[in-house]
Formats: sequence, structure tokens, C-alpha cells
Amino acid sequence: MKTSLSLVILCGGKGKRLGNITKKIAKPLIRINKKPFIEYLINFYQRYEFDKIYLIGHYKSSQFKRAFSKKEFNFIKCKFIKEKEAMDTGGALNSIRNKIKGNMVVINGDSYLNYNYLKFDNFNIKNNSHSMILVKNFNYNSNKKLINLKIKNKLIIKTKISNYMNAGIYFFKKNIFNIIPKNKKSSLENDILPLLINRKKIKGIYSNDFFIDIGLKKNLNAAKKNLKKVIEKPAIFIDRDGVMNKDTGYAHKFKEMIWIKSSLNLLKKLSKKEIKLFIVTNQSGIARGIYSEGTFLNLHKKIKEFLISENIFIDEVKYCPHHPKFGNKKYKVNCKCRKPNNKMLKDLIDYWNIKSNKSIMLGDKKSDFISAKKTNIKFYYSNLKNINKINKFYRNLI
Repeated sequence: MKTSLSLVILCGGKGKRLGNITKKIAKPLIRINKKPFIEYLINFYQRYEFDKIYLIGHYKSSQFKRAFSKKEFNFIKCKFIKEKEAMDTGGALNSIRNKIKGNMVVINGDSYLNYNYLKFDNFNIKNNSHSMILVKNFNYNSNKKLINLKIKNKLIIKTKISNYMNAGIYFFKKNIFNIIPKNKKSSLENDILPLLINRKKIKGIYSNDFFIDIGLKKNLNAAKKNLKKVIEKPAIFIDRDGVMNKDTGYAHKFKEMIWIKSSLNLLKKLSKKEIKLFIVTNQSGIARGIYSEGTFLNLHKKIKEFLISENIFIDEVKYCPHHPKFGNKKYKVNCKCRKPNNKMLKDLIDYWNIKSNKSIMLGDKKSDFISAKKTNIKFYYSNLKNINKINKFYRNLI
């Protein structure tokens, strides 16, 4: 069983280099293509096996608390922690010192790296050490914080000339708190990481993937121009019962799930590619009173854990709890989300910037087919022959 792992997003900093832009809004909350920048970060990581997401900050803290406290992303609870005073990037971690159960991935809330997280995760599991990611340095020479870095024998070292710099993505074991001073301002970049580097206590991995830091106006403008292009991906939308698992009739307990091997094998292959995976399911059993919405959500937390153990990573689960004829006032609704309607598909495509013309829906009912047709995406009925076709479709696409 894997050690407990938390995702920590550092949201401090007043963003002074952005001038008037950050006088009214915190830097990570600046909207890029109608979405707060920090949501791109959360969406990137939420498919993985994190116990909790912590956001830490002091500046404009009410904005973060209003937007993210008590919120869940793909069954991971998110909590904003307000610092009593701004303690810089190292000191900020003290606010969760007694909350973290195990290890943590710590990232800066104002930068985005489109990298292979699983490669980093496997590196951390194998090496069992503090670690960080280095990226190519194209235009950050004026920023003296941890530039001119390289990796030798897996260890991060400081050198006079190097094209690589700190990406602001770290894996810290819980014992990192042994060197973070309590009740004192400290900087990861200026204090903690240089100490780890000098002591040869931090390993590293290179990434040549797209990287953007929105701390400068020119980079913020570049993010507004380029980020959407980078995150636009094809997707596969999967109905659940009858596609991922055998349809036994209103299954709502994990032990009732009988998995269809061919479908899981397909999703395992697609998880290795730059393809978004979504479950889109009607759940009228909620409206009919067979099981509660809470029961459904608890089931899918277990399903997520199981799928991750199979190296399958689902980005989001969309479900419709309604029925036009059954249920109480809350659920007895002739809604737009229940398939054959297509609100669930449209919402996913719009929010996740999906390339719908290169996407597929896999289902087992006519309602799935109609929903896909309304959305103008390719549809396949779930059978072994079509699963092989989907494999070929994405193999040619990527």
C-alpha cells in the first residue's frame, strides 16, 4: 500500500511584478480563458492518488477560501489554509505541519508544467528521497532563485552554467519539517532547497515539456495565448454500467462491480497517452431511492482507488441522479443532463477544453448513442470488435 500523499499548492506572494492586475485579485486566481489559473493545476493533478489538496496563502485569502474551501475535485477534498502572516514559501508549510500524514507534492500556484506526473511519481517511489523537477531556462535569467542547476548521479547540483532551472515542483518526505524552522519566515528557493542541495539530500528529474510562470506580464500574456492550446486534448467518454462493468441492475456496492476486462485494458492503454478519460453515467437509482447520492459518491471513491491500482486514471465522473417519473422533488426532474440529453458531455467538453472532433464515446445503450450524436462526437457500442477499433483510432491520432 502506498504512503499517504498530499498535494500542496503555495498561493502566497502579492504578484508585485504584475502591477495593478494583482491589487484586486490574487495571482493564482487570475482568469485564463475564463478559468482561474490555479484550476488548471488542480485539474492536472486530481486524477492521481492524493489524499487531500491543501492551498496555502495569506494575500487575498478570502478569495481562495470562498472559491475552494470544502470543495472536492475528483473525490479529493480541497482545503484552503490561511497563514496568520505571510511566512514565505518555506515557512508557509508550517501551517500544515500537523495536518500532513505522510509525504507531499508541493507546487507553486503561479506556474504550470505539462509533464508526465507518473514518471515523477515512479521516480519518487523508487528513490525514496526529496526530489524536484528541472526545466529548460529560456527567459528567467533575471530570476536568481535556483537557476543554473543540473543533475549528477540523480542528485541536484548547483553549477556556474546550465540551461536548467527549478520548476517549482517538489516531492518532500514528511521529515522535510526537520529542517524547516518553526515560527519563522523561510524560503524554499533561498533557504531550504540550497541546504538540501549542499547536503546532497535532494534528487532530480529533467523535463523538457511546456512550462509557464505567470509572474511577469509577458508570461501572463503568453499563458493567455498558449495555455489553452497546450491543454486541449482528445477524450474518451465512457458509460459505466454495461461498459466498464457488467450491468447487474442498479449496482451501488463495490463488491457488486464485475469488471469487463477488455474495457479496462483499453482504458489502461489510453491512460498512457495524452487523452482525457471521463465516466458519464445515468444513475436513476438515486431518484428511485434504491441508494443515496452519498452512497454513489463513496462507491466512486473506491472505484477511483481500484482503477488507479490498475493504472487507469479518470479525470472526472459526471452523473445524473434524476428521473422524469421517479423520486422526490429534488430528483424527479425532466433534466437536460440525463442521457439521451447531452448536458453532461457538453459541460465536460467546455470545461476541459476537449477536442470533440477527435473524441469518442463508448456506450451500450441507444441513449448513449443519441447523446453522442447530439454532441457531434464519434460513438461506438461496447464490444470487443469496437474496442479494437477505438485502439486503432487513438493509435493513429496520437
